[in-house]
Amino acid sequence: MKHEADREPDLLVRRQGCAGRITLNRPKALNAMTYDMAMAIEAALLAWKQDDAVLLVLIDAAGERAFCAGGDIADLYRTGKAGDFAFGQRFWADEYRLNGLIADYPKPYVAIMDGIVMGGGVGISAHGSHRIVTERSVLAMPECGIGLVPDVGGSLLLARAPGHLGEYLGLTGTRISGADAILTGFADFFVASQHLPELKTRLCETGDANVIADFVGSAEIAGLLAWQHRIDPIFGSPLLPDLLGALEAEASEWSAQALAAIRRASPLSIACSFDLIREVRAANTMQAALDLEYRFSSRCMEFGDFLEGVRAAIIDKDRMPKWRHDSIAAVSAQERAFMLAPVVAA
Repeated sequence: MKHEADREPDLLVRRQGCAGRITLNRPKALNAMTYDMAMAIEAALLAWKQDDAVLLVLIDAAGERAFCAGGDIADLYRTGKAGDFAFGQRFWADEYRLNGLIADYPKPYVAIMDGIVMGGGVGISAHGSHRIVTERSVLAMPECGIGLVPDVGGSLLLARAPGHLGEYLGLTGTRISGADAILTGFADFFVASQHLPELKTRLCETGDANVIADFVGSAEIAGLLAWQHRIDPIFGSPLLPDLLGALEAEASEWSAQALAAIRRASPLSIACSFDLIREVRAANTMQAALDLEYRFSSRCMEFGDFLEGVRAAIIDKDRMPKWRHDSIAAVSAQERAFMLAPVVAA
C-alpha cells in the first residue's frame, strides 16, 4: 500500500516550453474534479495570465477513459446531509468563477477533451478557445439526473446549440460523440487520439495554437443531424407540457427513450432547466448563465433534489430516487420561480 507521501497528486501543474500545462491526475476516479483541484487550476491560470513566458495553456488528463467525468461530489453530499449548505454554495460559486475565467482567458486555452467529459469537466474544457475531441470522446450534461441543472456555464452552450438541440441534451442528459460535440458548439476540432502526444509536444514547443490545424482529421458524421428535424419542433415547444405532450404523441422508439430519460430525472430540475435554458438564450452572456445557474445550485440542497439524487446515483447506487415531486406537472410555477430567483446576500 502506498504511503500518503508517495501518492500521486490529483493535479499536475507545470510549465513546459511555451505552455502552461494542467493535467487532471485521478484516472481511477475518471479524473473527477475536487474543490482543491478547481482552486489550483484557477491559481495557475491567474499566475500564467501575467507570465509572458507562457504563450498558451494546455489542459488534459491522465488515462484514456476520461478527461473529467464531473465534480467530485462526495464532500458536497456529506456536508449537505449534515445541514451545512454553505460549503456547497462556496464550492459552486468558486467553480463558476473558474468557468468564467476560462471563458474570458486572454491567452489560447487548449483543452484535450479525450474520453468522458461531463458536468464539471465541460466547465473546464468547453469554454476554452481551442477545444479538441477524439474518437473516444463522450460528452453529456446529465445534471437533472442528480437533482441539479446544467451548470458550469453549460447552460450557455446548450442555449447556443443549433435549433433546440440544447433543450434536448439538457433535459435528457443524452451522451454524444465528438462529432456531435462539434456540431453543438461544445468543441472545435477532431484529432485522432494517436496523434495527441505529437500535438501536445508541438504546442509546448511553439506556443502556437495554430499548429492544431496540422493534426485535424475527419470525425464521423454527427449522429444528432439525423434527429434534428424531429428534435427542433418538439424541444422548441413554448411550454414544457407541450414538449412532453409532443413526445407522447410521436409514439416512436426515439421519443419513448427521450420521454423515459426526462421522467427518470428530478421533476424540479427538469422544469427549472427548461426555464433556465430559455432565459440564458435570451441573455446570451456567460455571466448571465453563471448567475442563473447559481440561483438554482445555491438552493438545490435545501430546497431541491440534489442530496437525494446523489444518494441514489452515487452513494447507495440503488437508482431509485424519491424526488420531492411525483411528476413534472406537480412542480408549481411558484417553485420554479423561487429556484431561479435572484440570490439575496445574507
